[in-house]
Amino acid sequence: MSQDALLKEYVRRILAAPVYDVAIETPLQGARQLSERLGCQVLLKREDLQPVFSFKLRGAYNKLAQLSAAERARGVIAASAGNHAQGLALAAKELGVSATIVMPRTTPELKVQGVLSRGGEVVLHGDAFPEALAHALQLAEAHGYTFVPPYDDPDVIAGQGTVAMEILRQHPGRLDAIFVPVGGGSLIAGIAAYVKYLRPEVKVIGVEPDDSNCLQAALVAGERVVLPQVGIFADGVAVAQIGAHNFEVCRHYVDEVITVSSDEICAAIKDIYDDTRSITEPAGALAVAGIKRYVERDDAAGQTLVAIDSGANINFDRLRHVAERAELGERREAILAVTIPERPGSFKAFCEAVGKRQITEFNYRYDRSEEAQIFVGIQTHPQNDPRPALVERLREQGFPVLDLTDNEAAKLHIRHMVGGRAPQVEQERLFRFEFPERPGALFNFLSKLGGRWNISLFHYRNHGAADGRVLAGLQVPEHERGELGAVLDAIGYRYWDESENPAYRLFIG
Repeated sequence: MSQDALLKEYVRRILAAPVYDVAIETPLQGARQLSERLGCQVLLKREDLQPVFSFKLRGAYNKLAQLSAAERARGVIAASAGNHAQGLALAAKELGVSATIVMPRTTPELKVQGVLSRGGEVVLHGDAFPEALAHALQLAEAHGYTFVPPYDDPDVIAGQGTVAMEILRQHPGRLDAIFVPVGGGSLIAGIAAYVKYLRPEVKVIGVEPDDSNCLQAALVAGERVVLPQVGIFADGVAVAQIGAHNFEVCRHYVDEVITVSSDEICAAIKDIYDDTRSITEPAGALAVAGIKRYVERDDAAGQTLVAIDSGANINFDRLRHVAERAELGERREAILAVTIPERPGSFKAFCEAVGKRQITEFNYRYDRSEEAQIFVGIQTHPQNDPRPALVERLREQGFPVLDLTDNEAAKLHIRHMVGGRAPQVEQERLFRFEFPERPGALFNFLSKLGGRWNISLFHYRNHGAADGRVLAGLQVPEHERGELGAVLDAIGYRYWDESENPAYRLFIG
């Protein structure tokens, strides 16, 4: 099929998709404060207002509506980490179809309950989506269920493409770019197909987390690739490979892909809250984070930019982590290690050097030396008072400074451990781990770590997310260091060697 014929076929499917039997036409809402700050008109497509708080309902319902009576009678099955699951459960309920959803055991309880409350049957299996998907396919084969893909399907793509149909109808005037969060790719494929057929001058820009950029990697390679690791902070887009049908559209009609950090996503969640008083999940805030990166990179001004606010399925207890990191993502806070003389009056002198800037965090523990190390957070402003200027001012005042703002171990763990030195600990190696979070996960992690080496340091925080994060010190004799990598690899969890991390050396080493 030619590219023109492909676009025309998708537009036909989109126009015929009966999604409004269950979905609503969501508003295209102006973000006043963000628009003023960026010097552009920013519009939010509020897919978080759908009955399942996500756009996924559109594709799921359209797929079910296209099934034959025999396919519906067999019941449907899907694998999902949450939003597709809830959309399919509601779509199946509306059409009188039984639905089984296989979800990873790490799925937030909010999303599991969302499926159950809409009449779906939940099967928890595996620690991540690939394991859940494999199990769902096995169950489909064994019981004759009809499998409903979460993203890699033309009918699912067409259902999601109705978002673009609404945008162009709601805003017929100047439109420079539409920013779309990308996971498996059904949303951006549907939007790109419709927009490029009717308004080819409008840019379609994908936004991915910088540790989960399967579309960007595929576009660079010219073919679909499988990411060796996928970050799961934005769990709604934690996909290792873009869908095949989706990539066939994206490779020709997506203008570019922008990646953003977890801190930038947290800042975008705050931006959306400030303008709408609604709380978006990390994947749902990707497009706003992408707009901010785009405007800064291109010095864009006066443009009209649309961000797809794609979902609001976030566990309440994750908001602690989001709030903690939002100011960093906005570049309105610097995290610093500062050396001051260990004598009376030093704190006062340091505060005088900081001036009128707000101190957001201050950690210190006496260590019986001539110099003291403090872990401090200080409010900054990306334009009027940027972080480099603050660091330079402190150094000019005679305070040695180490900037830890981009140091993940410092932000996740060490800030909570200042003062925990143990001079008697020898041969310590420090590692940061991520493992699937669920009841008993911490015990399971410790069991896998085993008892071969003494654990000399341990810090764990439950962020209400799908992944648990641990900082662990192991006392490993020099002659056994060569075996350490193989032992840690065998655990099967992501890990980073933080033994040379300067924050560790300064505060707890």
